[in-house]
Amino acid sequence: MDSNQIQVLIAMCIYMAAVICIGIAFAKRASQSSENYFLGGRSLGPWVAAMSAEASDMSGWLLMGLPGVAYWCGIADAAWTAIGLAAGTYINWLIVSKRLRRYSVKAGNSITLPEFFSNRFHENKKVIMTIAAVFILIFFTVYAASCLVTCGKLFSTLFGAPYIPMMILGALFVLIYTILGGFLAESASDFMQAIVMIVALVCIVVVGTISAGGLSAVIENVKHIPGFLDMFGIATPVTDGGVQQSSNGVPLFGDPGQYSFITICSTLAWGLGYFGMPQVLLRFMAIRSEHELTSSRRIATVWVLISLSVAVFIGVVGRSLFPTALTTSSEAENIFIVLSTSLLPALLAGFIMAGILAATISSSDSYLLIAASAFSKNLFQGLFKKDASDKQVMIVSRITLLLITLVAIVIALDENSVIFTIVSFAWAGFGATFGPLVLFSLFWKRINRFGAVAGMVSGGLMVFFWKLVIRPLGGAFDIYELLPAFIFSSLCIIVVSLLTAPPSEQIRREFEEVRAGK
Repeated sequence: MDSNQIQVLIAMCIYMAAVICIGIAFAKRASQSSENYFLGGRSLGPWVAAMSAEASDMSGWLLMGLPGVAYWCGIADAAWTAIGLAAGTYINWLIVSKRLRRYSVKAGNSITLPEFFSNRFHENKKVIMTIAAVFILIFFTVYAASCLVTCGKLFSTLFGAPYIPMMILGALFVLIYTILGGFLAESASDFMQAIVMIVALVCIVVVGTISAGGLSAVIENVKHIPGFLDMFGIATPVTDGGVQQSSNGVPLFGDPGQYSFITICSTLAWGLGYFGMPQVLLRFMAIRSEHELTSSRRIATVWVLISLSVAVFIGVVGRSLFPTALTTSSEAENIFIVLSTSLLPALLAGFIMAGILAATISSSDSYLLIAASAFSKNLFQGLFKKDASDKQVMIVSRITLLLITLVAIVIALDENSVIFTIVSFAWAGFGATFGPLVLFSLFWKRINRFGAVAGMVSGGLMVFFWKLVIRPLGGAFDIYELLPAFIFSSLCIIVVSLLTAPPSEQIRREFEEVRAGK
């Protein structure tokens, strides 16, 4: 390890120590009860709620996956995805946050999303809770794996170490931190990490643009690439065995691909995912007052607009400065690391690299914690051992954290995994499984428990079916699985609810009270 790598390591160790200190600081309070551990006692302020929601949502793909897509095939895919995400963020905070905060209290003071669904429909047999918890375990384990891939790629690229040991090291760090502090530590550190992430993004895009000779030089360097700057086309790297070819130091591209209206709708559909993201919805439930959600919405929207636009442009700057440095779609996701280590002093680069670590930690701790709560609170206490004490729930949750981490490690063993691809599948899973159900539960009085079950199961299964069976057919069927699955889930909720008995008078009365703000 040379002196530059040592300086990078020192900077990242300082950052990691700060995160551990936050976990230790909140450890005692988090262990007081399962409500404190899983929801922070509904005590989040507007800034922490907003920033932690977005930091936990964006994860390492914001600094690696999104710039990597822009570097590899131009701005269209990345930009339309970013537009969909920005719109989804704003609409979710605007229409869902207040009513969910209010309804989660009315529905038996629910502290997890499966518990809210179950209490919303006054379940006795906990069918909805069980199904929701199982889907959360499945998709969050996949999500956690994407974060571990990010950790492995980061440490492996920085220190020239083997990928698998570095990935496992990152997993252990995240696991220990999450076990220590729970939701409060996670939210407090996510607030800090959101700041680190946006500073890192802005710093790199500014330094990179200056190094390239200014904005006009960046544009000039990439505009000759067919389709690279086209919002309605896409660049097509010439590859051999998945490796981009070059000639005389110039990367080779074929004719640009078409970016049809269907493809645009497909990428914009990323925004639909927000309505079903447990890590975001929990922040709505955890804020100390619904009246502070307006401020949170503004903070979250500004953060997202800046972060997403800068992340996309980093890919453009990277292709301008290092056109042949990264020759596969998987390697392209390292462009943020390449820019940081090439353009900045080693110690400063280390702190910028902490931005990737921040993004990874802020997401993986959320994913692990929510998945653990789904099993310990909703399955163990809600189904298998209804008389379980709070202490027993806490013990089971920490054992579950360990087991989920082990499964995520197995999924993340392939160092050629593309982070963006892994995240897109899990994102579709949550968006289609829970998104329609959240919206109909909050805004349609006629929905009943049969419709809720039908919506969850159909949405979750359609994600798998469309991804594995329909989408490979190509052509008009090559649509991001979230869009058809979201629509199918919504239709199932409506049809099944209307064909079965309406909800009880008590459920309808609760709905009206929530709508009236009582």
